[in-house]
Amino acid sequence: TCLAPFALRTSQPAVEPIVATLYKTTRDPGFELSLLLELGDYMETIAPKYRDYLSKHKMSVIDTGVLAHQVPGGMLSNLANQLKEAKALDRLPEVFKEVAVVRTELGTPPLVTPTSQIVGVQAVLNVLFGRYKMVTNEVKDLAYGLYGKTPTPVDPEVRKKVLKGFKRGETPVTGRAADYLEPELDQVREKFGDLAKDDYDLLICAIYPTTGEQYLKWKYGLEERPASVKPKTLEDIRKEDEAMAAAIEQVCQSAQ
Repeated sequence: TCLAPFALRTSQPAVEPIVATLYKTTRDPGFELSLLLELGDYMETIAPKYRDYLSKHKMSVIDTGVLAHQVPGGMLSNLANQLKEAKALDRLPEVFKEVAVVRTELGTPPLVTPTSQIVGVQAVLNVLFGRYKMVTNEVKDLAYGLYGKTPTPVDPEVRKKVLKGFKRGETPVTGRAADYLEPELDQVREKFGDLAKDDYDLLICAIYPTTGEQYLKWKYGLEERPASVKPKTLEDIRKEDEAMAAAIEQVCQSAQ
């Protein structure tokens, strides 16, 4: 659950009505409702900073489609952003259907990080370019067995297709995945040592070599963060609202 201002949509259910419903029952969690309401009031004051992330194409604050496509909130926002960049947001329903198919073909991995993104990105590529015409390295690693044994077997035809010409080989491993990986931290330290300030930074670069490096450059002021990825402040929101109000007033005056 979460506090009401950030609940529902692709988030969790609001905690306040649940606490009120369970009050003085055998399952009462013991939370002080008045404190939760006070926290909610505070969250309302900062929530406008994130209003651009709210879905603007649906009235309902509950996405009942999740019951069918099973795509979690964080994964949903990433899928939408990928399609938006490709100017293909209208194909999101196709991607939802493809996610279910790809997930089954890749051994039914859980839709949590990182396998949710592996499945999601491949589903987007399949919809945009044709099924497995483009395959990510992560999908190849998954089919090869480097993410461990999948809950169900990977589809043999899909595995054959994605592992064709794979640098590690076309026959998947069957043992412990970590036994087939070469130590990488020394290489990461050599490559990113001047940029990374601690082991946490090194791990970011090890897991996300490209985006991690870019993030650290922004973090330490080595490059200016583009306006498109800068978080909005409450002052930004105030200026937007003032500009909108002025525009509406101008339209109303011109219509008189």
